[in-house]
Amino acid sequence: MSRLREMYTSEIIPKLRAEFNYKNIMQIPKLEKVVINMGLGEAIQNIKILDSASAELAAISGQKPVVTKAKKSIASFKLREGMPIGCMVTLRRDRMYEFLDRLLNISLARVRDFKGVSGKAFDGQGNYTLGVKEQLIFPEVNYDQIDKIKGLNITIVTSAKTDEEGKALLKHFGMPFRN
Repeated sequence: MSRLREMYTSEIIPKLRAEFNYKNIMQIPKLEKVVINMGLGEAIQNIKILDSASAELAAISGQKPVVTKAKKSIASFKLREGMPIGCMVTLRRDRMYEFLDRLLNISLARVRDFKGVSGKAFDGQGNYTLGVKEQLIFPEVNYDQIDKIKGLNITIVTSAKTDEEGKALLKHFGMPFRN
């Protein structure tokens, strides 16, 4: 069992139960999945950038990414329906906890001038989205093989009903909120 999962069962569940006065243990919010998405608008002109992004995302997550395709055609962007424009990975169970552990303890500390993540990026149902400007903060990415700096979005999906519960859950996991 991963370190964060063990911490969740032994420490976080009792803290959340006391904090929000849950009567049933099934009411306590938990992590459901982590979705890592890399949107690549440049893939319209250069399809090879998608291969490097896919390899980097596989190294970061430990799982093969799915190539996402455009749903609509947009003439001004020279985009046709069905063209590949990004890649994404959905992590669940042990891989999710392993990735979150690496994100919170190693990768976020490597961000230049890091003051914490915004506490306002919740969606109203307890899910949190974090934008990363460059993939170089992850130690799994080889610096020499990078052709272009790409950003990615990390969405942490929880079973929390409100943003307050979701923020409390992530704070107990060690998410460094600045506000």
